[in-house]
Amino acid sequence: MTTTTTGFSLQPIGLVQSTITNRSDAPRQGYEGAPDVWIELNADYIAALHGLAVGDDIILITWFHQSKRDVLQVHPRGELKNPITGVFATRSPDRPNPLGLHRVTVKKIDKNRLQVGPLEAIDGTPIVDIKPVLDASADA
Repeated sequence: MTTTTTGFSLQPIGLVQSTITNRSDAPRQGYEGAPDVWIELNADYIAALHGLAVGDDIILITWFHQSKRDVLQVHPRGELKNPITGVFATRSPDRPNPLGLHRVTVKKIDKNRLQVGPLEAIDGTPIVDIKPVLDASADA
């Protein structure tokens, strides 16, 4: 198989506003002590929030803007006792296209701002997309 795509671009729809300001302070996963954060969306996307409600579980897709994009293998969770593993078999933020997937709960909605949590992304992390968590019976 030959990849022929010459390129494409993603535009952030918003940014994370968090008390976590550097990678070394961020938990590995949200459930490991991450705080609730605010997501500030570009005001152009307010209409896209229609139907979203407090209590909904959503998937945030982020761009890990401080990640290393040339990393192909890591020790999982940064622990040297773990064997070297390809990044596609890990949740490492360092990878060719550093997209983050985060399941969070909507806590508040205020115009173009969402309070969600818990989220381990650092302050200023770009939001690429928001998707609902679907159960087996949903057809959205």
